[in-house]
Amino acid sequence: MDFLGVSGKTFYITGVANKKSVAYFCAKTLMENGAKCLFSVQKSEQLETLKKLFPDSPVFVFDVEKDDNLLPQIKKHTTILDGFLHSLAFANFSEGPKPFHETRREDYLQAAQISSFSLVEISNSLKDVFAPDASIVTISISNTKATSYGYLGPIKAMLDATVPFLAKSFSEFSKVRVNAVGAGPLKTSASAGIPDYIDNYLYAEQLTLRKKALETQEVANTVCFLLSHRSSGINASTLLVDAGMSSNYFDQSLVKSFAKTT
Repeated sequence: MDFLGVSGKTFYITGVANKKSVAYFCAKTLMENGAKCLFSVQKSEQLETLKKLFPDSPVFVFDVEKDDNLLPQIKKHTTILDGFLHSLAFANFSEGPKPFHETRREDYLQAAQISSFSLVEISNSLKDVFAPDASIVTISISNTKATSYGYLGPIKAMLDATVPFLAKSFSEFSKVRVNAVGAGPLKTSASAGIPDYIDNYLYAEQLTLRKKALETQEVANTVCFLLSHRSSGINASTLLVDAGMSSNYFDQSLVKSFAKTT
């Protein structure tokens, strides 16, 4: 039985950086279930990498900071989109970790545009090609108050807050749904660029109830469910996928381990 029911449907995917990225796992899962995917990259130098990953799929350049040519690019390949995956996040950590109050305005605004507001702009651009029951999904984090995420933390909180407003706005003229997946720490190339991420990742693994780190495929499975009609009753929500980490801050094995060192 084809549980997801995505065979023959078309999805627009952003944010595929490499084989470790959430968007890659999502696209691969959708295509394994018979779906067609369209891809965009931020920069032209990323084109060849993505074409090698998905050689039979359309790939084009769309820079969310500068371009407004998304709809014509989409219409070259389809007139109907059944879903859109927003998996874009960027923060400039080139100067290393800084206290939040020292965040530069230009860095914050750039990250907010790419990581949060682009969800609104892209969704608006695509509103006329979305199928009546289309689904929009964005990738957030499990705890938007995570200070280890730098100033991307409040921007991801902004993204979470944007989801219900966008869902409500779309409900005025369509049945398109908008949801987010709040993923726990993952072993991705993008995450590796966050200062001190590895230590936080290993600590987070011990906070999961199963004492085993969250796998990217597990997040992708939830995303694909939300993109499918099987999740038709879910809208304006952030689904937490973190293997119980956020319910286990006072894990006794970690507490006792810390107590022994003090």
